[in-house]
Amino acid sequence: MTIPTRHTEQLSTTTLLRFATAGSVDDGKSTLVGRLLHDSKSVLTDQLEAVEHASRSRGQEAPDLALLTDGLRAEREQGITIDVAYRYFATPRRRFILADTPGHVQYTRNMVTGASTAELAVVLVDARNGVVEQTRRHAAVAALLRVPHVVLAVNKMDLVDYAEPVFATIAEEFTAYAASLGVPEITTIPISALAGDNVVEPSAEMDWYGGPTVLEHLETVPVSHDLTACHARFPVQYVIRPRTAEHPDYRGYAGQIAAGAFRVGEAVTVLPSGRTTTVTAIDALGESVDIAWAPQSVTIRLADDIDISRGDLIAPAGDAPAVTQDVEATVCHVADQPLTVGQRVLLKHTTRTVKAIVKDIPSRLTLDDLSQHPAPGRLVANDIGRIVVRTAEPLALDAYADSRRTGSFLLIDPADGTTLTAGMAGASFAAAVGPQATVTAADDDAEWDF
Repeated sequence: MTIPTRHTEQLSTTTLLRFATAGSVDDGKSTLVGRLLHDSKSVLTDQLEAVEHASRSRGQEAPDLALLTDGLRAEREQGITIDVAYRYFATPRRRFILADTPGHVQYTRNMVTGASTAELAVVLVDARNGVVEQTRRHAAVAALLRVPHVVLAVNKMDLVDYAEPVFATIAEEFTAYAASLGVPEITTIPISALAGDNVVEPSAEMDWYGGPTVLEHLETVPVSHDLTACHARFPVQYVIRPRTAEHPDYRGYAGQIAAGAFRVGEAVTVLPSGRTTTVTAIDALGESVDIAWAPQSVTIRLADDIDISRGDLIAPAGDAPAVTQDVEATVCHVADQPLTVGQRVLLKHTTRTVKAIVKDIPSRLTLDDLSQHPAPGRLVANDIGRIVVRTAEPLALDAYADSRRTGSFLLIDPADGTTLTAGMAGASFAAAVGPQATVTAADDDAEWDF
């Protein structure tokens, strides 16, 4: 497949795809991304020259395309990816934002960052090694984060003589595993990132494969950015009250519409108070509009003077989420310090941050067979498990399956602000939460005892 020269006027009409790459160490993620950038003519001349110079200094004759994404000095010296490397590129058919995530098990939490906003995940597997534990871990994270499209790229096919049976065995094993996690769409592609087979150009070495190349699939996979069809949600960020001679009684609620659309005259409910009122005006970019939709940043004015502050949620009166103080969720623990039963934390949901206590950790997921290790008592870095959290104040959460924006939250260490855990409210592929454990925390503080 020949990639034409990009034209600015074409890019204005193309769609945007956010995707993440993941896989075990040395599976070739950075090389794949570098090959995509290079072969799609998305690399500037000075960038390519810098990579060629760095490659020569390391004694390599050909440019090491992995260096296009491994930007940290430690990464270049070790030949691994540590941080999440974001890259932007475009073809005449689509624009892309990609996140090249680390392969080491201790950096699995970085994949949560990279895949949290992705519509597609590319999971790489070394054809010589097949599906390994880290492959299963990345598939599980993609399923937890409800990434709608997953691509299995079986890399280094050149090192197994482009053998179709090798690819078929790996594809079958991964597809069965990912399907058991509830991944809705799985595409398998045999590639050699180093040689460029089936990355941008079809491979002459694998005539037995009749599917798309990686870039062709990225350009054509259906992507829906229509958040207006979702449940309308407006987290309040700031209350605007200028109290000037020109606007003596102005009271507006500013924020970004998380999902759905709001209209002037619509009946809405303010949560967690449950008060109902009507939208009287919507201000966007200094002008009044009759309708606004996600992800616009607007100011909404209401008919009644209701006590509303940062963290409150405005939703349609007939489609408001349930309010609760007991949050059951699947989480990925991202901090070095463990998360334990009875631990006091801060829970951040959209623009609202409240005190909370971890009441129970019913299970931890075992990735080998998707079994649940019951009552582990704590989660350590990179663990995936189920938790029950009790909050000091009511929260208006959606199920993560219904809304990735208003169904997600973070647990934060109140002492130093460290992010501890990324949470997805509601059900997941994990087993149902068991009976709650009775928590007896030493030195209970009444301020946190709720």
